[in-house]
Amino acid sequence: MLIFQRSVEGRVALGQWVDGDLDLSDLPEAGLRQTKAVLPEVSELQVVRHYTGLSQRNFGIDTHFYPLGSCTMKYNPRGVHEMAMQPQWLSRHPLSAVDDHQSFLKILFELQQYLSDITGMPGVSLTPMAGSQGEFVGVAMIKAYHDANNDTERTEMIVPTAAHGTNPASAVMCGYTVKEIPTGSDGNIDVDQLREMVGPKTAGIMLTNPSTLGIFSRRIKDVSAIIHEAGGLLYYDGANLNAILGKVRPGDMGFDVMHLNLHKTFATPHGGGGPGAGPVAVADRLKPYLPIPTVVFENEKYRWTTKNDSPDSIGRLSCFMGNAAILLRAYLYIRLLGRKGLTRVADFATLNANYIMKRLQQAGFECAFPDRRASHEFVISFKKEKKQWGVSAMDIAKRLLDYGCHAPTTYFPLSIPECFLIEPTETESKQELDHFIDALIKIRGESETDPELVKTSPHTCVVKRLDDVKAVRELNLTWKPTIND
Repeated sequence: MLIFQRSVEGRVALGQWVDGDLDLSDLPEAGLRQTKAVLPEVSELQVVRHYTGLSQRNFGIDTHFYPLGSCTMKYNPRGVHEMAMQPQWLSRHPLSAVDDHQSFLKILFELQQYLSDITGMPGVSLTPMAGSQGEFVGVAMIKAYHDANNDTERTEMIVPTAAHGTNPASAVMCGYTVKEIPTGSDGNIDVDQLREMVGPKTAGIMLTNPSTLGIFSRRIKDVSAIIHEAGGLLYYDGANLNAILGKVRPGDMGFDVMHLNLHKTFATPHGGGGPGAGPVAVADRLKPYLPIPTVVFENEKYRWTTKNDSPDSIGRLSCFMGNAAILLRAYLYIRLLGRKGLTRVADFATLNANYIMKRLQQAGFECAFPDRRASHEFVISFKKEKKQWGVSAMDIAKRLLDYGCHAPTTYFPLSIPECFLIEPTETESKQELDHFIDALIKIRGESETDPELVKTSPHTCVVKRLDDVKAVRELNLTWKPTIND
């Protein structure tokens, strides 16, 4: 029901009503409405119930199992959010004098150090506002490095076929031509083909390890050596950092720059378009090009850096220091878990993924790489089910909603037909994992005995199967009252 359908003429939320007439004398005439705003006339309690009801229709990490591969949709400690919401943080203004917020600058300075230690890279900037922006920054710094060395003929960026879609987009935005490198049958990059692809035009390679196939590359050192010998640099997509936290560092693998999704790995609610933070970490050769400002400690005081400190910086990416509230949460999360706690994140994330993978294999599901150990996520294909019973991966995804589970990432990586990319994360219990496994097994059985049941799902949700094509072509997000309303 639309909230307008609850509207009754003359009804108001008296608890929030202004006592007396409104004084509009200070408002400019041009800013005043000439017609009455089209708003529902409802009580405050009706508003609360309406939006609470809408929220309960949604699937989210607070309500359901949410194994979105490559997204790391995990529970984040409420204590971290509570600490970040203390008045002294919320009332801090970014334009206040440096001397008035030394404590916050200290937190950011230490966060830079923590992320440097975690990644194995000496330079860190916290300013990017999202993973996509951090990714763009990484490529921009690679370009700045080559330009500074008068190596302007390097116009090609190598990107694996299983990369995130934003990888080639970032490369193109920075002026590079994208060359795709395929993945071998073992899930590794085809190193022999990589050797043939590199040359004087190679600016670098964009990849992550473990990859979006959920597999840790056994030949990452070879890849690093090939790119560096050709004069290129290595960019690491930090989307899968949850898999290796405390175990191995991208800097030790030979990467030159990476971004980190703080909203995936370090205690920020993820999804819904934000909020996010995508700091970048770099090897020594790229430190001069880090975006400003960063925080330094000099003469017993913390301060922001400026262009005078870093004349070769690629510049600013956002106002002030980036998404301060998200950076604070990441700092508190790291302090809460400590070094051993961060290592446990990877331990349980990989354990949970491998447990699900093995149980599904035993039940007859087809894993994309059955001979490889999963990292924190893995890929299964429903190609066989689609051929035998006409049931697609999307059909199974919709049916999962009836069993109280959100679907994993579907149809990605693109190289695996009819696939799920499943990432349970470290925060789910064995009971929850078993429920998800049992649901998939039951749905597979339904696909054989009653395929129409699966193909017409979901059946228990408020909103049934939508026409996705129609929604895209005739998108309508507005509502206007009619005479009948």
